[in-house]
Amino acid sequence: MNLNKLSVVVFVGPVSLLKTSLLNSTLLFTTLLITTLFITTTYASERWPAGHKVAISLSYDDALNSQLDNALPALNQRDLKASFYVVPLSQAFKNRIEEWKQVAKQGHELGNHTLFHACDRSKPGREWVDPLNALNEKTVSDMLNEITVANTLLTAIDGYTTHTLTPPCFDQMTKDGNYIDAVKDQFIGIKSLDEPSFAVLLTAADISAQEIIAFIEKQPKNIKLINVLFHGIGGDHLVTSTLEHTKLLDYLVANQDKYWVDTYRNIKLAQTNINIPSTEGKE
Repeated sequence: MNLNKLSVVVFVGPVSLLKTSLLNSTLLFTTLLITTLFITTTYASERWPAGHKVAISLSYDDALNSQLDNALPALNQRDLKASFYVVPLSQAFKNRIEEWKQVAKQGHELGNHTLFHACDRSKPGREWVDPLNALNEKTVSDMLNEITVANTLLTAIDGYTTHTLTPPCFDQMTKDGNYIDAVKDQFIGIKSLDEPSFAVLLTAADISAQEIIAFIEKQPKNIKLINVLFHGIGGDHLVTSTLEHTKLLDYLVANQDKYWVDTYRNIKLAQTNINIPSTEGKE
């Protein structure tokens, strides 16, 4: 697995006017940001904490305003690190990019959630998916290009060349195959694809802290990684209230002897014991 290779992407063939405009602006954005990138080659490694703690990965999808306004301050007040899976072309990301840069500098992870957040429109209840952005109408090549550009953007923003992915809607199938097979070598971890004997995942929305805690506490001893995935915190969509979110964070702080809360990237690095440059993401 080549974790430190940046790929040059060439878009070939006809695309819609919307896609062309978005891709052109994204490539320009990448060019402007990449000029600030500087990575050195000294090495360090993440290690699983002593005591064989269970790892907790808190993640927040879609780069939402409520995450910056509500989730991030609550995490920082408790010195808990989390992963934010961003959509670089979303308004909340583009309009607040300096704040997202600070998220990374504070020790949180900016993860790949693809460039356009394509989901399968053919599934029930998916009328909200833009027909121009339907995963079931895209190709594996489309998704490979989008995800590679998103990784390049993330590296330009935070300096990291080691990434993780959360597939939007957990969908994988394009009209000509499974795109995860084509992109998996770009990532050290992909949410929802961990070994089920090692990790579990809970998508939290309109759920109480006590329900999340009960899910955490009922896991068998072989489970060493518990993923809790949020979207909106006190606003936006698929909302978890700020109160319930705070209660969960307080529980995790009070039980640090049992649980190791960190970014998904750090947890996966510790699991696989892969080294990365120690100065990645630092100035």
